[in-house]
Amino acid sequence: QVQLVESGGGLVQAGGSLRLSCVASYGRHFSEYALAWFRQAPGKDREFVADITWSGDIYDYIDSVKGRFTISRDDAKNTVYLQMKSLKPEDTAVYYCAADLDRCTRSPKDYTYWGRGTQVTVSS
Repeated sequence: QVQLVESGGGLVQAGGSLRLSCVASYGRHFSEYALAWFRQAPGKDREFVADITWSGDIYDYIDSVKGRFTISRDDAKNTVYLQMKSLKPEDTAVYYCAADLDRCTRSPKDYTYWGRGTQVTVSS
C-alpha cells in the first residue's frame, strides 16, 4: 500500500511560483510507478494537470499549464515534483498527486494511489 503525502502549497500572488512535492512511502519500488498531478477547484471535477512515466523521460501536460508547469521525479528521494511558474488565479485548486503501476493516463479513475492534497491559492 503506497502512501503519498503532498506539500508545498500556499497562497501566492498572480505571476508567482510554487513547487509542490509528493513523497511516497511503502509499496513497491518508487521507480516502477507512473506518477501524475491532478487538481480540483471548488464545484469542479478533478482535472488532470501533468504526468510522468516510470522512466521519467515521457511526460504530458494539460494545455493550460504548458510552458508554466514542470513535472519531475527523483526516485532516490521517492518524490515527484510540480514546479509551477507564472501562476494565474485560475490555477487555484487543491492539488493531488497520484501513482499507479500501469501506464500514465489523464483519467483519475486509472490511478490507484492518491495523496490527500495540498491547497494552492493564487490571488489576483
